[in-house]
Amino acid sequence: MTVIEAKVKKWGNSFGVVIPIEIVEAEKIKENDSLKLIVLRDSKKAFKETFGLLKGKITKPTQQIKDELRRDLY
Repeated sequence: MTVIEAKVKKWGNSFGVVIPIEIVEAEKIKENDSLKLIVLRDSKKAFKETFGLLKGKITKPTQQIKDELRRDLY
């Protein structure tokens, strides 16, 4: 997983985020690939809201989650 900071730009009636070429190449992102994004606004309130968001919702052991993620990636 790679974390980047990007600015949202208006494209027609939509909004978009530009992914730097270094990340595109490193992650081997291609046109029409599906990506999952975690949106965190850069504010103290958003930061506080994010912590504890999953508290009590993750019931699997961490190792099991890691193993499942690895299976899905390869």
